[in-house]
Amino acid sequence: MARIEVTMPKMGESIMEGTVVEWSKQIGDSVEQDETLLEIATDKVDSEVPAPEAGILVEILVQEGETVEVGKPIAVLETDPEKAEEGKAEPEPAKAETSPDSGSETDDVAMDEDKGAASINGLETNSETKGESDSQEKESVSAGSDPEKRGSDGRFYSPLVRSIAKEEGISQEELESLKGSGNDGRVTKQDVLDYLSSGKKAPSEKPSPKEGKSTIDAGGLAAYWPKESVEIIKMDRMRKLISDHMVRSKQTSAHVTTFAEADVTNMVRFREKNKDRFLKENGYKLTFTPFFIEATIQALREYPMLNSSVEGDSILLKRDINYGIAVALGEAGSGGLIVPVIKNAGEMNIKGLARATHELARKAREKQLSPDDLSGGTFTFTNYGSVGNLMGTPIINQPQVAIFGTGMIQKRPVVIEVDGTDTIAIRHMVYLSMSYDHRIIDGAMGGAFVQRVKQVLENFDANRPL
Repeated sequence: MARIEVTMPKMGESIMEGTVVEWSKQIGDSVEQDETLLEIATDKVDSEVPAPEAGILVEILVQEGETVEVGKPIAVLETDPEKAEEGKAEPEPAKAETSPDSGSETDDVAMDEDKGAASINGLETNSETKGESDSQEKESVSAGSDPEKRGSDGRFYSPLVRSIAKEEGISQEELESLKGSGNDGRVTKQDVLDYLSSGKKAPSEKPSPKEGKSTIDAGGLAAYWPKESVEIIKMDRMRKLISDHMVRSKQTSAHVTTFAEADVTNMVRFREKNKDRFLKENGYKLTFTPFFIEATIQALREYPMLNSSVEGDSILLKRDINYGIAVALGEAGSGGLIVPVIKNAGEMNIKGLARATHELARKAREKQLSPDDLSGGTFTFTNYGSVGNLMGTPIINQPQVAIFGTGMIQKRPVVIEVDGTDTIAIRHMVYLSMSYDHRIIDGAMGGAFVQRVKQVLENFDANRPL
């Protein structure tokens, strides 16, 4: 058996580097083959990196928050437990904490600024100050030695945990008394913050009356009240990427949105008739999404300019229809938004579109998407009706020139013509919208495209085979 180098994996054809977001294992931890070692981030997606072999993690070569090229070593595994035990170094003196290698052992929570955990300066609590004896104790702690990397209980304390403890005046004895929620009972950043906010520990500095800061629980994000009426929440990496992408799209494309209303009664009846059999045969639900995708694909064949991009003063018409689907992550989209792509969607039937849609949505929610799953899109669909909204004005997913959206399907009384006579009937209605780039798509073409989709949906054959 031997030592094995773990290298930064290649996550896609266009991906040349990645950033270490969080180490799931620490030095000395055992790891099974294919068990997650760390999480890395590219400019497209976050991915978990599995261990290539079973062994013990003996070296971490890249700290959380650092970016490294594809193929470069990021860690070392020892597959021989005896050699791993022999290779363990004696406890380092406290001064080693400031060496360049000290950051190789990190906390469960990423120190990457994008995850909101890089800085804890100014963290304060609203716990009441204890008596005079507590103040004297705090002064003695502040004057004492800094928290040590490894305590008398044998547990490792990461640089981030020690930094918080030092900042807040938490003694080594207090650290060792905490029940850790990390691997092997290791104390994490959140354990320390929970301890501070519980009121069991007075903060190292009192908030000034002018600032009036206090910690709050904001779903794991570092948040506090600088004033009574303002909450500050640090954007995570996903939110920063979305923010930059949306602003860039508005600055790049001249957005116009066109609306239409479609009667999708036949489509709804078809789905109701086939959904139970489809679920039994395939193991997942038949949703309305593949039907909307199918209709827009038919319109894209007739209006290929909508399946293009702009490069300088040139228009790039795309022969393949690589269809992006906006997927909200977390409850009510709290985990952000991601757009995986169905490659060559124009060649698929309704079953193929349903399968591809389900699989990409599953991978997105389970964080199994690769960068290639998110690249090459030529047109995007978003369904704001899934959360009960009637209509919306979506933002174009660059470098595409259009994005199509559907609202909630509702039963409403509408006037229809039966045998030349107007009558009121209960029909399933849906609002359609499309935002497009007015630099190359004029209102006449944009409107004609939406009307063609409406026509396809309203002429849906409820007796067609699935």
